[in-house]
Parts: sequence; structure tokens; C-alpha cells
Amino acid sequence: MGPASRRKRCGRAGGGRAPPGPMERLRKLCRGRTVTFGVPLLLYLIGGSFGLREFAQIRYDVHRLHGKVDPALKEKLKQNTVTLESEYEKLEKSDLDNWENIRGPRLWEDSRAVQKQRREAARLKTE
Repeated sequence: MGPASRRKRCGRAGGGRAPPGPMERLRKLCRGRTVTFGVPLLLYLIGGSFGLREFAQIRYDVHRLHGKVDPALKEKLKQNTVTLESEYEKLEKSDLDNWENIRGPRLWEDSRAVQKQRREAARLKTE
């Protein structure tokens, strides 16, 4: 059988299968890789973009509401004149050559008990 005989059989109603209908075409399209993997991926990406935009907007709205500064605090901050030069002068006055390394309490140690021991040790040193 050559290509000509195949053409005759497929095109006729009695000689073979009928041409695919719209439902069969739709089923075949749904079984394709593009619809199976591509469409859900695009929906996920686009939906995620809109979701992130909404969450970011909520974040900025909350920041705008809670970020307002009290006028009294604003005035106090304006009065506080700390400059880099003044902090540098404080560091020059301090003695950085004579210092003592102090160990902090371990996780399993009670910090108040450790502080009490250190105070007693310092008191005994001074006496």
C-alpha cells in the first residue's frame, strides 16, 4: 500500500476512522506537555507576583502607620548634638591600654550568681 491508497481510505467515511472532533482535539491538547507543565508554571509565577505585591504593600502600609515619630521625641533628637568629633575626643580621653577581659556567664550558669561572685572577687581585690 502506497501513500495514495492511504489517502483514499482516511478521507472516506466508510473506509477508516472519522476525522477527530473538537472534543478529541481538546483531550489531545490537554495531554500535551505545554498544558501539563507550562500553564501551571505560568499561573504560579504570575499569581506569585501578584501575591508578593500585595504582601509588600501591606508591609509598607504598616511601616507608614507605625513609623510616625512623636513631636516631643523629634525635638529631643534635634537637641541631641552628638558629632563624630565629640565621640573621637571621648575615645582619646579613655585609657585603651589597660583593660580586663571579663567572661560572660555560660548558658547553663545563672547570670545573677556569676555577677555576685565577680562582685565579691572585685571587693576582695580592692581590700
